Amino acid sequence: MNEKVQTALRSIVERFESGDIPEAIAFSTFPIADIPAAKWSLLNRTLMFIAGTQDARGFRQWKVVGRHVKKGAKAITILAPRFIKKESEGEPGEEEKKVLAGFLAVPVFRVEDTEGEPLEYQKIELPELPLVDVAKSWGISVMAIPGNYRYFGYFSQERKEIALASKEESVFFHELAHAAHQRILGELKRGQDWKQEIVAELSAAALCKIVGKSSKFLGRSYQYIENYAKQVHLTAVQGCLKVMSDVESVLNLILKGGPGEVSEEKISLF
Repeated sequence: MNEKVQTALRSIVERFESGDIPEAIAFSTFPIADIPAAKWSLLNRTLMFIAGTQDARGFRQWKVVGRHVKKGAKAITILAPRFIKKESEGEPGEEEKKVLAGFLAVPVFRVEDTEGEPLEYQKIELPELPLVDVAKSWGISVMAIPGNYRYFGYFSQERKEIALASKEESVFFHELAHAAHQRILGELKRGQDWKQEIVAELSAAALCKIVGKSSKFLGRSYQYIENYAKQVHLTAVQGCLKVMSDVESVLNLILKGGPGEVSEEKISLF
């Protein structure tokens, strides 16, 4: 097997051994829309995420969108299937069959290793979000990404970033709650843990009320909590009661542990 192919596959195995492959796959399942990687296999998108990026392209693909690879940048490797033609063993005249013979290592470059014209998704601007300074004070970057109607945002504890595909405050609050929960626990569990998701969603709903912001997603919040509570055979209310102390800790850290973006009057309403 090609050495570069082995290296790429080994990186996947190493992430399995470290226990964080679920997060890599979770983020890779929902790629940014309208980029070449959106059409890649899940394996290649996972390799891209492991390399620390959400957008990687070949040298010529970057040139098409007015960007060029920085001098000295190193390519990352994705895998392309290699097919060979095999003669049919049936009747004469039958079409040749293509058989998978292995994989080829294809070099691509991360968007972080290019420069030039801004990409469409880099032009998206977020509104002035309440409590965004809390995230920044924790060293967490907040950025906009275009959604593909299957997700609204995410928080990555490894990258220390909150990515938002929605301008709704409740979506930001959900991810900010994840960040606060991570600071309290030291590390979040990998994947979509029922308890962590209910803590984040309930905290987000509370923050909307505390800062005086209404959310059109309030009804969705109940359904979201209910779906995760069902995973452990609880009702939505029971699930909320199970995590109430965690939610209190998250809200206290966000509202009282930050640099004072929220007035004492609003905090006292909680």
